[in-house]
Amino acid sequence: MTVFGQIVIGPPGSGKTKYCTIMQEALKTLGRTVFVVNLDPANDRLTYDCALNIFDLINIEDVMINCNLGPNGSLVYCVEFLEQNFDWLKENLMKITKKCERPYILFDLPGQVELYTHYNSIKNIMQKLISLDYRLCCVNLIDSYYLSDPSKFISVLLLSLSTMLQIELPHVNIFSKMDLIKQYGKLAFNLDFYTDVLDLNYLVDTLEDDKILAKYKNLNKKICDVVQDFSLLSFLPLNIQKRSSIVKCIQIIDKANGYLYGHLDDQEIMESVGGTIDMEYNDDYTKEDDDDEF
Repeated sequence: MTVFGQIVIGPPGSGKTKYCTIMQEALKTLGRTVFVVNLDPANDRLTYDCALNIFDLINIEDVMINCNLGPNGSLVYCVEFLEQNFDWLKENLMKITKKCERPYILFDLPGQVELYTHYNSIKNIMQKLISLDYRLCCVNLIDSYYLSDPSKFISVLLLSLSTMLQIELPHVNIFSKMDLIKQYGKLAFNLDFYTDVLDLNYLVDTLEDDKILAKYKNLNKKICDVVQDFSLLSFLPLNIQKRSSIVKCIQIIDKANGYLYGHLDDQEIMESVGGTIDMEYNDDYTKEDDDDEF
């Protein structure tokens, strides 16, 4: 049986659990049978209806006590333990999906970025799921706060690119917490510059305004050159307060994991729920609005 789903990743504090909660509610509104699977052994505060929890297999506190490891080492140990015990995940996923005609699964993953840039366990687990006919899309959440600082934005660009190359899945990068972006101050450029990852040389030039960052201008320029040479990155802004923004994300993700092509009837439901999606979405993030708001 084909199972569609999302692999929700992102740095700590990027809003992965909140995203899963909102996405679960939105997809249920569209009539989909949605399950959320928590694969973060450090996340014991779940705000969504959890169908399967890694805490039933292992958790970070037990590993820290029994193996005398720190938080980061314990998290790596837990993920590697999950990889070694993939049958546990496979069997439990079969239990929760076997009675559903079209199951859809959200996987809530840990926030430790090394798991996606340096270690292979997450990648191996995903590849095993794909071999079981899981059609997955990796959703990488980046806190929109990083748009307010050029040096931090360059860092998340490199992180996002490294993750895309390592995970090897259809990828949708999302700026989360766009409803809070006004609190972070005025952006150096309009929103399109950041979402489309336009000419980053303009961004590098702004580093001269900071004496400390100016020392590393050449390094940041080389990083930007690498990002632009690959030309893989783009971002989608997500404002959870706007229904049209949520539905737009669902549409993009459906194209990425292939759900769209087998369930075209869902697009009509989305248009009825979200209104005229493209019109609302463009109105939310026009350049004129960016100039006024940011």
